[in-house]
Amino acid sequence: MTSAVSFQHVSRHFGPVRAVDDVVLDIAPGEFFAMLGPSGSGKTTCLRLIAGFEQPTSGHIEIFGETAEGLPPYRRNVNTVFQDYALFPHMNILDNVAYGLMVKGVARQARQTKALEALDLVELKGFEARRPSQLSGGQRQRVALARALVNEPKVLLLDEPLGALDLKLREQMQVELKTLQRNLGITFVFVTHDQSEALSMADRVAIFNNGKIIQVGAPKDIYERPRTRFVADFVGSSNVLPPDFMQRTGGPGKWVSLRPEKITITARGMTPGSHAVEATVTSVHYQGAVTRVNAEAAGQAIAVSAPSSFGAVNIGDTVTLQWPADAFHAMEDEA
Repeated sequence: MTSAVSFQHVSRHFGPVRAVDDVVLDIAPGEFFAMLGPSGSGKTTCLRLIAGFEQPTSGHIEIFGETAEGLPPYRRNVNTVFQDYALFPHMNILDNVAYGLMVKGVARQARQTKALEALDLVELKGFEARRPSQLSGGQRQRVALARALVNEPKVLLLDEPLGALDLKLREQMQVELKTLQRNLGITFVFVTHDQSEALSMADRVAIFNNGKIIQVGAPKDIYERPRTRFVADFVGSSNVLPPDFMQRTGGPGKWVSLRPEKITITARGMTPGSHAVEATVTSVHYQGAVTRVNAEAAGQAIAVSAPSSFGAVNIGDTVTLQWPADAFHAMEDEA
């Protein structure tokens, strides 16, 4: 099957800086694919390489089997939605959405009809006469989506599109974006530094660091089975435990990832078949449904995420931390 987007040993250098360094990647048609990583990790440069805003220093890029390098953005069957929306403040919403069709020379009546259909798709029917300044942040985001979708791209690129929204609206838009992508069936490539966004929306996630892809997989695989300490630290919250500590608790002589929610706190004793260590509580943070407990065991800091109904513990208490034998994941050594 032809990939929607294929990177074949692609690099992009800016002087001595290797912004993208020998990336090999295939994104499937109809996939919601997230590129996740810290600032400067290479994810946005990869998105710009797909869009045509940057050209590779070396390597080969294909979009649905067609060579992309050297092809200007307007000749690629992709569209980009930016974090700042990039709407024209002097145009009404209908003309903003229809702008790309006007540039292509589509007749006025035809482009207005398609723009109205796109606004209906993002649930903004009746807003076409307003200006961007008269809309909320979430509504402006929908207009930017409609403007991109009206051109019927094969690949929709989203560059931190929810970063300017408040938490509640961002969570709402996550659901709406995923539903829209599923209904349309087109390929979405989503760049974010927000782990919860990537895990909740994507079919697969690529973890970037220092211009390279460290791991690619389904969200659950990335979370449950991080390949390296960097992935374990970056994706969600994890206890990254060293080999000597694990050996003292009967575990492997390797670095492991142990998620806080896999650990239970008891006053004393140990459940058969589990690993356990005595620890001293150093802080307690009530967070509603869960309580975050930080503890220290043999000089090792360990975080526990427990249901708030588990019972009270106080700073200075001596407790037993325990986890099932299959709760931790041994990781590869990092170069």
